[in-house]
Amino acid sequence: MKLGVIGAKLGHTASPAIHEKLFRILQVEGQHQYGVLEMDRNDIPNELQRLRDEGYTGANVTIPYKLDVMPYLTEISREARIIGAVNTLHFTDDGIFGYNTDYSGFGRSLDHAGIGVKAKECVVLGSGGAARAIIQYLSDAGAQSITVVSRHPHSKTEFDAFIQRIGADTIDYQDLEHSQGGDVLVNCTPVGMFPDVNGCPVSERIIAAFPAVVDIVYNPKNTPLLQAARRHGAKTLNGMYMLVAQAIGSEEIWMGRTIDSSVIEQIAKEMEHYYE
Repeated sequence: MKLGVIGAKLGHTASPAIHEKLFRILQVEGQHQYGVLEMDRNDIPNELQRLRDEGYTGANVTIPYKLDVMPYLTEISREARIIGAVNTLHFTDDGIFGYNTDYSGFGRSLDHAGIGVKAKECVVLGSGGAARAIIQYLSDAGAQSITVVSRHPHSKTEFDAFIQRIGADTIDYQDLEHSQGGDVLVNCTPVGMFPDVNGCPVSERIIAAFPAVVDIVYNPKNTPLLQAARRHGAKTLNGMYMLVAQAIGSEEIWMGRTIDSSVIEQIAKEMEHYYE
């Protein structure tokens, strides 16, 4: 199979390493190849057709193109349609099909870390494609409340409609700083991600108000947000396990098989020091 990851600038992507580790574990090296597919936003429709013509089986889609690819797909899965973002493409004779494995990948990572969200007050930082998948998962998993924090609340009509369907609230960062915190804090912004490794999306006072903190950033593995959370005794989780889990979810679609969770555990452990 010919596979790859679609994005704008992918110099630091870990995706090829993750998929190559999977091929090694499943003993299918040489049968599959996974590359980097950088493209300009304006070229997306032509590039998708080119990949299909060149015999690609599938591709992952990373920021900022998780919404941009959607108009050019033959069909979109239920979860991706509800979330409004696609991170996995499957090229077939019948067309190009879109899925969202961020949703299941996030759930698998919470299970791995022992972070429960049922009947919990959850706060999500950010409003991008990954945030949508996470917000939908929190809703489906029975969170008591979901508050989305954005620099510019209500500036995106489509996102507002999504939030209203979920029954979540939207506030800005100033409102958050005056709040009492909650149970689970999830950072879906790039703040703290390489190269801005010293950035932190919220103050330490707010971080201290959450007993569980998740940062979907995986480079570096210990962001200032997670460092502060651990200082206050919180249960923490970075984005590497979710990254691996969503990648395995994509492979399950392309390969048409279920891959055991122990494989995710093994790859995530091997990837812990990837960016060091």
